[in-house]
Amino acid sequence: MIHRILIGLLLGGLPALSAQPGEPAAAAPPPESWVDPDTGHRVIRLTREPDSASLYFNQNGYTADGKRLVYTTPDGISVLDLGTLQARQVVQGRVRLIEAGRKTPRVYYIRDRALFKTDVDSGETARIAALPPRGSVSTINADETLAAGTYVEGEGQDYAGNRTTQTRSLDQPANKGQMMEQRFAARLPMVLFTVNLANGEIKTVHNSRDWLNHLLFSPTDPGLLMFCHEGPWHKVDRIWTIRTDGSQLKKIHTRTMAMEIFGHEFWSADGKTIWYDLQTPRGEDFWLAGYQVETGERTWYHLERNEWSIHFNVTHDGMLFCGDGGDPGQVARAPDGRWIYLFRPELLPNRGIDDRRFVRPGVLRAERLVNMSKHQYRLEPNVSFTPDQKWVVFRSNMFGRSYVFAVEVAKTDKVTE
Repeated sequence: MIHRILIGLLLGGLPALSAQPGEPAAAAPPPESWVDPDTGHRVIRLTREPDSASLYFNQNGYTADGKRLVYTTPDGISVLDLGTLQARQVVQGRVRLIEAGRKTPRVYYIRDRALFKTDVDSGETARIAALPPRGSVSTINADETLAAGTYVEGEGQDYAGNRTTQTRSLDQPANKGQMMEQRFAARLPMVLFTVNLANGEIKTVHNSRDWLNHLLFSPTDPGLLMFCHEGPWHKVDRIWTIRTDGSQLKKIHTRTMAMEIFGHEFWSADGKTIWYDLQTPRGEDFWLAGYQVETGERTWYHLERNEWSIHFNVTHDGMLFCGDGGDPGQVARAPDGRWIYLFRPELLPNRGIDDRRFVRPGVLRAERLVNMSKHQYRLEPNVSFTPDQKWVVFRSNMFGRSYVFAVEVAKTDKVTE
C-alpha cells in the first residue's frame, strides 16, 4: 500500500502535488513528505485539496476491499487509492458523508434532507429515503441493510450538535461547552430510528429525553448498535448498546466516583470490544478502557497525562493503538501533549486473586509519531490505522488549511519494498 508510494517519494518518482485552480498563489500546499526530526517517522500528505478531511475517528473511512480511503472536500466526496495515492471525486456538491460500506464499494451520505448511496467504482447513485423532519443518519450496519439516526420531536430549539448538513468549518465551535450544557438541560424528546437500505422504511428503535448521539453500529453484528447519552461527560451515563429491534438496552459503564468521565467510544474491528476514554476523576487519572461485549470482562490501560488523546483507535488485529494527543486547553491540561502517538498495550501480571469480575489492569507504552506543536486543536486530528496497519491517518492544519496526512508506524530505516 502506502509503503510502495514512500519508495517512490524517496526516489523522486511521483509528480508534485499542486495547488488547486483558483487557489491564491500565496497559499502554497504543504510538503508531500518529510521525516519528523523529533520522532524519526515519515509523514506523507494524502490529499491535494485544501480543507479536505478524513472521517471522524470511529466512522469507517475505508472501502470494503481495504484499498481506498474515503474523504471529504469542500466540493463533495473523494476516494484515494492507498496503493498509488491517486484520488478522484465520486460525489460532487455539498453533502454530509456518513461512512463507507463494509460489504460493498459504496459511500453513504446525506444530501437535501435525504439519504443517498453511490458506488465508488461505477458511480451508480440512488436516493434511499427522505429523512424525518430534523433527522440525521450517523452510521451504516455491517451488512449494509440498515442505517441508524436520530431526530428531535416537536419544535424545540435546534443546537449545533444536531447539524444535518456538511458545514464549511471542521473546527469545534468556540462555545461548545456552553452549547453542551444548554442542550443537555433542554431534555428534548428524541427518537432513535433505523432506515431499511433496500426499501427506505423507517422504524423507531428507542424513545428518550436524553440527548442521543454518537450512534455506531457494530462492525460485525448487523443488529447491534452503540450510542451515547450526550452532554457534559461528568453528568451523563454515556455509553449504551441496543438491538435494532429495540431490545437489550444495556449501559456499558457505571460511574463509581464523583467527576468520573468516560466517552469517545469505538469498536474493535472484530466487534468484540468497546473501547473508550476513561478518567478517574476528570482530568486527573487517565485510562483507555475496554469492555468485552459477550462476557462483560473489562481491561483498563493506563496513560500518563501528556499521552492522553482526544481520540484513540486500534489496529484490525487489536495489537496496537494510536492517539491524536491534545493541547493544554483540553481536559487533560497536558503541557506536552501535542503529538500523534503509537501505543503498545501491556497487561500487568496478576499475582493476586484471579476473578473475571475484576478489571484487568495494564499500561500503554507510548511512542511519538508526529510533532503536532503547530496544529491548532480546534480541528481534531481523528486518527485511524490503514487496513494494512502500516500507517496512521490523521487530518491537520499544521500548515494552515486542513489536509489529510499519514505517518508510517515503522521508522524510515525499516522501509523495504
